[in-house]
Amino acid sequence: MILLRRGKEKDLSSIQEIAKITWGPTYSGIISAEQIDYMLEKMYNKGVLLDQLLEGYVFLIAEVEGKDVGFASYSKLENSDDAYKLHKLYVLPEVHGKGVGKLLINEVFDKVKEAGGKSLELNVNRENKSTEFYKNAGFKIKETVNLEIGNGFFMNDYVMEKTIE
Repeated sequence: MILLRRGKEKDLSSIQEIAKITWGPTYSGIISAEQIDYMLEKMYNKGVLLDQLLEGYVFLIAEVEGKDVGFASYSKLENSDDAYKLHKLYVLPEVHGKGVGKLLINEVFDKVKEAGGKSLELNVNRENKSTEFYKNAGFKIKETVNLEIGNGFFMNDYVMEKTIE
């Protein structure tokens, strides 16, 4: 059975560990090892994650048999009353195909809808296999972007969006 809970400060090390385990298999062959290390440090250091919690980002943790196996985070988009952004969704490779990602994304949809959200958007690397996962969940490609993230690195992403009904 997959259990979901709202993430708290005590969960940040688990979020970091899941990110560290999943990023190699997810991004090797798409971006360099140096960029993976740079992005993990930039996006998953404890200070950044704690700031996100304090700013109102919601973290959802998926647990199977007492072990944290995935997480998602989302927040309201700045300058919008009813648009939200999915910032992160990662699931350990050992539980891929077992419904963890689907449960997480559906819970995000439900929570955004409960909060009055009308749309959910995300960024995903254009070569990431999870693009298909998001299409199957109802997201459509809104635009293509190349975002400079520092150190000479770029994120070559699709911005995808789903209307929440």
